[in-house]
Amino acid sequence: MSADRSTVEAVVQGYFDALYEGDADKLGAVFHPTADLRWVENGELKILTVPDWLAWVRKRPSAKGEGKPREDFIVTIDRSDDKTAFIKVRCQLPPRYFTDYLVAMKLNDGWQIVSKSYRYDLRD
Repeated sequence: MSADRSTVEAVVQGYFDALYEGDADKLGAVFHPTADLRWVENGELKILTVPDWLAWVRKRPSAKGEGKPREDFIVTIDRSDDKTAFIKVRCQLPPRYFTDYLVAMKLNDGWQIVSKSYRYDLRD
């Protein structure tokens, strides 16, 4: 199971790298195309498809390109079996500081993130 845990961690590391670099292609490689992102804004559930999110990522400047500090880490990985993982992570794209809840599944092509729910704080 520890070798398989490292493959889940590798997918999450790919996610962290792609977020910081603002690389939509790398994000697309770790997310299943049918995945979505969910968050609450003004008390209302918002849902964004991965293709729409990737289009938005392509238009924004990257944290790396702007020289913003990077800090990202895995808080927990909860595995129910050898094909399903729930991963809590913290990351930042200042001034936004995120807590992400990722669901990853081992598919025929390997591990992919199939769902992301998140919240963030705005800081100066």
